[in-house]
Amino acid sequence: MPGADATDWDYVIVGSGAGGGTLAARLAESGMRVFLLDAGGDPRSGDERLPDDYDVPAFHAFACENPVLRWDFRVRHYAGETQQARDWKHREGQGVLYPRAAGLGGCTSHNAMIFMLPHPSDWDRIAKLTGDPSWHATSMRRYAHRIEDCRHRPLWRALRHIGLDPTGHGWRGWLQTEKSIPLSVLGDDGLVRVLRDTASSFTRSLPTPLLSTLRWLRGGLGDPNARRWRPGSFEGICYTPLATSGHRRRGVRERLLELAARHPERLHIELDALATRVLFDADGGACGVAYLKGARLYRAHAAPSAAPGTGHEVRARREVILCGGAFNTPQLLMLSGIGPAAELQAHGIPVRLDLPGVGSNLQDRYEIAVTHRMRAPWEVLEGARFARDDPLWRRWQRRRSGMYASNGAALGVIRRSSAAAAPHEEPDLFCMALLARFEGYFSGFSSWIRDQPDQLTWAVLKAHTRNRAGTVRLRSADPRDMPLVNFHYFEEGSDAAGEDLKAVVEAIRFVRRMTAPLLASGWIAEEIAPGPSIDSDEALAGYVRDTAWGHHASCSCAIGAPDQGGVLDSAFAVHGVKRLRVVDASVFPQIPGFFVAAAIYMIAEKAADALLDEARRTPLSAS
Repeated sequence: MPGADATDWDYVIVGSGAGGGTLAARLAESGMRVFLLDAGGDPRSGDERLPDDYDVPAFHAFACENPVLRWDFRVRHYAGETQQARDWKHREGQGVLYPRAAGLGGCTSHNAMIFMLPHPSDWDRIAKLTGDPSWHATSMRRYAHRIEDCRHRPLWRALRHIGLDPTGHGWRGWLQTEKSIPLSVLGDDGLVRVLRDTASSFTRSLPTPLLSTLRWLRGGLGDPNARRWRPGSFEGICYTPLATSGHRRRGVRERLLELAARHPERLHIELDALATRVLFDADGGACGVAYLKGARLYRAHAAPSAAPGTGHEVRARREVILCGGAFNTPQLLMLSGIGPAAELQAHGIPVRLDLPGVGSNLQDRYEIAVTHRMRAPWEVLEGARFARDDPLWRRWQRRRSGMYASNGAALGVIRRSSAAAAPHEEPDLFCMALLARFEGYFSGFSSWIRDQPDQLTWAVLKAHTRNRAGTVRLRSADPRDMPLVNFHYFEEGSDAAGEDLKAVVEAIRFVRRMTAPLLASGWIAEEIAPGPSIDSDEALAGYVRDTAWGHHASCSCAIGAPDQGGVLDSAFAVHGVKRLRVVDASVFPQIPGFFVAAAIYMIAEKAADALLDEARRTPLSAS
């Protein structure tokens, strides 16, 4: 096998997450030679809590804080110090914790594993923007089929062999998906009461009442990814499909390792390799990547190394693809001289291409918590220490059952706010019941989950946000430094009408209506946050401004025309630079759906097709 710095790799890919890992595997599977870099190591080794923090679905919060996996970005929600300081999660002078993962599989190694497809309009919008019909939702669905191996609709999985399949699921992809809440936990009276009363509260006003909650859980009525046979996207009560296999995390890391084992001559995985800049040839095209070899070199690491790392370069015969995510991809482009000229000049970086859209248009969901204390701890969490060898771990280890087989999400409700009432608007609110206390990210947040077994959090997620004002800017010209990230929330951003804020306030009131029967019956002892004293629209809006967070950063190198702030064309190519593409969460013009992982998997598969088509058209002798 050629050495790491050999010159005969077809593609060099930076980042092994949902975008880069998926793309690298597909290209290698198709016969191409791929060199894949990641700044982290193996997320299943190197710590006493591993591999459990990686493997066990219920441990995903602990994976976010595991020192082997974690990169601790500190971001700003506001430029103004007064408003920024009102968020209790803000660390003075540093910002709010925004966990990212370093390691094979990227953020798929610590995320909550939720696999929900974006809305069809998310794809149709890109098709309209670019004039490229390959982005239409009807065309994009095939990429979902290429990815998904659906295991949570067993009846239709069996019937598909005789040609019956109305679901639209994929059954033979590389990523298995399962139900998030195993039926084995339904012996908990409190949990059943939450499920039943929530379903009843939600459906009471509907013309046709929903079937019983237990029957709903056993069937597919809450499948948010099923094909719709009437206009509009899914609304109502749903479960959250998970990317697990036998109720154990399985995804990009496993696909890459299996591909590398089958085809070692095609896929080289270089871990502990921090990309520092893109290399260019005499005609200005991307021809490789410079990187530093060494563990924990990036200063986002929980314990960054003081070692300088060893410099290397790797060359690509065909193309370089950046897949570092919404923070690191624009940083790497700017370090390579591609970005806003004034920004580059301020840091002494020679301007190769003035492309103002790099690092602009940063977007995220807004999330907020409505937290309750139950009258008694959850029975399904009895004995839980979220550690190896506790009773729930042993049950998970032996039978892959119990609450450790779940990510903690008991129930989801999809609905639309008044801001999304127009026929062309998609449902924009996702409300998720979590059997834990979770109010955003701060150092030690996972301890709340372990130490408070009597909590219920309704996490409210506002999708299709209007705000486009977030930015990623360089802190310095040192590739080991984190960039400066500011999302410019709410009034500080570009949502002049304040529709995002009003929608989140509406969602809090909706959650309160759903939980009112549980409060009245005493199953819920008290509302902890925002608390009953915060009740007016003004007070609730203040609570949202002061405590909202996000964890789906995207759109910072968007597809679109350069004169409109775009960075990429419809085939992921960077405007004005040959043989350089971007394939990660940063490419979206507008943030898609409710959870971004499935959308990133899909664009990675689409990008593989684009690269392979280009390779067929352009023999290496002509490149």
